[in-house]
Amino acid sequence: MTRVVAVLRSRAVRHGLVVAAVALALVAVVRERDAVGAALGRADVGLVVASAVPGAGFLVLGMLGWRAVLADLGSNLPLSRAFAAFFVGQLGKYLPGGVWNVVAVAELTADLAVPRRRSLAAMAVATLVSVVTGLALGAPTVLLGAEGAVTPWAWAAIPVLAVGLAPPVLNRLLAVALRWARRPPLEQPLTAGGVARAAVWSSLAWASAGAQTWLLAVALGTTPSWRALASCTGAYAMAWIAGFLVFVLPAGIGAREAALAALLPAALGAGGAIAVALLVRVAQTVADLVLALVGWTVARRLRRDATPGPVSGP
Repeated sequence: MTRVVAVLRSRAVRHGLVVAAVALALVAVVRERDAVGAALGRADVGLVVASAVPGAGFLVLGMLGWRAVLADLGSNLPLSRAFAAFFVGQLGKYLPGGVWNVVAVAELTADLAVPRRRSLAAMAVATLVSVVTGLALGAPTVLLGAEGAVTPWAWAAIPVLAVGLAPPVLNRLLAVALRWARRPPLEQPLTAGGVARAAVWSSLAWASAGAQTWLLAVALGTTPSWRALASCTGAYAMAWIAGFLVFVLPAGIGAREAALAALLPAALGAGGAIAVALLVRVAQTVADLVLALVGWTVARRLRRDATPGPVSGP
């Protein structure tokens, strides 16, 4: 295992994996270029533009989930400061390795008197909450149902997944991780209320991402229906998790698109599914950049307002 981790940490291996992922994505696009081009050519531009709103909402709601966990651990940041630190730091996810956004957010919140171990713990818990809620929403609609038709007994898996979010379990895991990292324990444990608030924000985030994916699918020819919306929401959640698991790829590039194209409603066809996956990636990358720019502007304004003016003497 140590040897495997050492190999994955190699810069050459990481860059090679990024190149391979991008190459495979390009091969898929080239292979289906006629179908992709036809799908994009018939796209409803108004719906494509409208889909940017829930796409950005997905990112903002995810930030609110992280902020809820951070507050539960003892650092209740004002919304403006949390927004600025989170979205400027999130640009790090586009670097190979899958950890730079976490490190960047920890450094930026350290300037706001948030202990680094608390920030790292909050990001870890918020990510786990996202994965569990994503599986709860995605697995029944994608893996166990066809075209968004939910198999009733599939919901029985949700309590099993929810055990992983129980505060006693999370607090024990965090304590073990901090002890392993030779760091002092957290000042206060997670509570059921804090985890529940994070889970609500995370669930709303998945719904927002599903709405973006559904609008793009409808723009490219899918018949609008609640079933299609459920299918698109589940498909995006599972694709995001697939991209997250391939942590060496920046922002899950390639893996997420491949999974999303494979899980979208069959009515789109291969070309339409690839086109939707590409449009989702482009829209969310633009949203990341815009939100980071807004966050940077907010941070500058907050620093300027906090700087004492010149002292007028007698």
